[in-house]
Amino acid sequence: MKILQDVDLDRIVTMPFAIDAMETAFRAKAAGSLVAPPRHHVSFSDHGDLVFTIGGVLGQQALAGFRAYETFDGKEHSQVVAVWSADNAQLKGIVLGERLGQIRTGAIGGLAIRHLSSPDARTVGVLGSGPHARMQLLAAVAARNISTIRIFSRDRRNRMAFAESMQRQLNLDVEPVDSVAQAVADADIVLCATNSNLPVIHASDLKAGAHINTVGPKTISGHEISLDIADVASVIVTDSLAQTCAYRSAFFLAGSGSEHRMRELADIVVQALPGRTSPRDTTLFCSVGLAGTEVILASAILDMP
Repeated sequence: MKILQDVDLDRIVTMPFAIDAMETAFRAKAAGSLVAPPRHHVSFSDHGDLVFTIGGVLGQQALAGFRAYETFDGKEHSQVVAVWSADNAQLKGIVLGERLGQIRTGAIGGLAIRHLSSPDARTVGVLGSGPHARMQLLAAVAARNISTIRIFSRDRRNRMAFAESMQRQLNLDVEPVDSVAQAVADADIVLCATNSNLPVIHASDLKAGAHINTVGPKTISGHEISLDIADVASVIVTDSLAQTCAYRSAFFLAGSGSEHRMRELADIVVQALPGRTSPRDTTLFCSVGLAGTEVILASAILDMP
């Protein structure tokens, strides 16, 4: 049995590898072989929640496992993902730390970019400067031939540090800018990964044909993108319709004219439903976290020599 931590994943896992693992997972979902119930919360008074996602995949090499993480107050947080081989009841391994979840979310965003953005996309606008913004950008660069990147976040020091760090990592120019409008005005791909409960971006900010990934808050009580983006989107996609119905606070599109237009990313991946059909289509991906995907990604990593 292997035990891996963040430092191990930083050393061995690439974003193209993770996106390919997610492609496998979403094809399994489309085929009906992914086990992926909505996440389960256990509350501990005023301290926060312990959150569980349980899932796996059926078939010749059946896997089962869980991810557990907490929302307790504190500067540092911990997570654990455990993976079993369902065929022989062997515990394959455990992954500790926050990195796996960040990579998984980034890779799902990359899969959405792979199947929904324009194949000619070259320009990325990033909103946010935290770990998820970093992973979404890594995924965008892995999925498309990106040449121009602009980043905005409210804290000037954070966006400058983000631009400098990502420029070194990607060997691409990453320009810190002073407003949302500057970051996204001509962006083919917009990565919205903030912690804002108020919309930071509106439809009028976007060019025709843009693809948007929203990773931050997405409930009626708080959402980082304006509802008018869904209104103008030709295609609205999520990784788990079941999870959008399982939030404690209703999903941000609930009651809107766009709620019932959402499609499953898995159906787009296998072309059971159409995605982008025109260069001027605005496409929107709402990331909510498909259960079971952490287990599949962890298993693929644990299988590395």
